[in-house]
Amino acid sequence: MNNSIQDKLLQAYDKMMQRLHDTVERAEKIAIPTLSENLKHAQEKAVELGELTKEEASKVADYLKRDLEDASAYLQTTKKEFSDWLSFESNLIEGKIGDWTHSVVDKAKLEWENLNLDTIKGTLYHSGELTGPGTLECTQCKQTLNFKKTGHIPPCPTCHKTEFKRRKKKVVKK
Repeated sequence: MNNSIQDKLLQAYDKMMQRLHDTVERAEKIAIPTLSENLKHAQEKAVELGELTKEEASKVADYLKRDLEDASAYLQTTKKEFSDWLSFESNLIEGKIGDWTHSVVDKAKLEWENLNLDTIKGTLYHSGELTGPGTLECTQCKQTLNFKKTGHIPPCPTCHKTEFKRRKKKVVKK
């Protein structure tokens, strides 16, 4: 994938997250539609405005949904904080994307309370995909990749494998 397409998709991820956040905020004031409906709206808006093709918007929406599902499942099952899911302090996230992500994850967590979370616990991330802020860990060698903003997932810099899991912050018990 060339750099201009990669940059376009990175910007689209952040813009779609912003739209999803804005839509969720507006929807709470009226009636609470599902997060999926709001994500669909953000996806359609990107196509309508000519920012992305239908295929690109679908791909970016899938990445967003994967990240939100993973964060929601983690927060719901562990009762821990958003920064634990990120594997670093949430104030290190660059720009407004951190606020938007945190806000949307809180809303998504509510939707996942009644879902069988076993299906999302093992969410895999692959090289070439987009991901939001957080830390990914190579499933082969445990090398970590830290994302303080939206980014493309590269192959593992250590073993060159292409499959990762979200690494959650380890909490030391006193």
